[in-house]
Amino acid sequence: MNEFSPVIEYVSRYVALTDDEINHFVTFLKITKVKRRQFIVQPGFVCRNKSYVVKGAFRAYLVDNEGKEHTLAFAIEDWWISDYSSLIYQEPATLFVEALEDSVLIQVNYDDEQTFLKEIPKLEKFERIITQRSLAFQQKRLLSTFTKTAEQRYDEFISKYAAVAQRVPQYALASYLGFSTEYLSKIRNRKASKS
Repeated sequence: MNEFSPVIEYVSRYVALTDDEINHFVTFLKITKVKRRQFIVQPGFVCRNKSYVVKGAFRAYLVDNEGKEHTLAFAIEDWWISDYSSLIYQEPATLFVEALEDSVLIQVNYDDEQTFLKEIPKLEKFERIITQRSLAFQQKRLLSTFTKTAEQRYDEFISKYAAVAQRVPQYALASYLGFSTEYLSKIRNRKASKS
């Protein structure tokens, strides 16, 4: 069970599981090793797993009709990532989820999750809490996109997620913040010249 302790510790921040519940829960988990640039989700295929990052970094993005990439999410250690629409509705994915580094995941299969949510009611509560927090985060991100300048969005991201900014490629960070890599370079150069 040691290999699953990171996700058990994560869940334990929100709900207290008994030893029996933990032992039952871990029977539904699997460890997956992923190489840099490998995809764990691709458009057109149904997403089967929710992934908790033990080690590494990921980004979720879509490619528009002109071939431009739009980064929707990042995930580093102690974060979850998936194409949630595909996972929840069990329909073909619209996102790519790509490893930015060699990574280790703890994955939960969709069907197994439905089983343990029925069998371990505390995990149903955990899912509700996490879903609510995710919804609130997405709303804050949308509000930031609509009400803040590009530079304010950059400053906000750097202040909250400096560790992420150091580990993801500039093009992915610029895409996530909604502007070009060139504009990101201008912002960084301006800030460097001020300090």
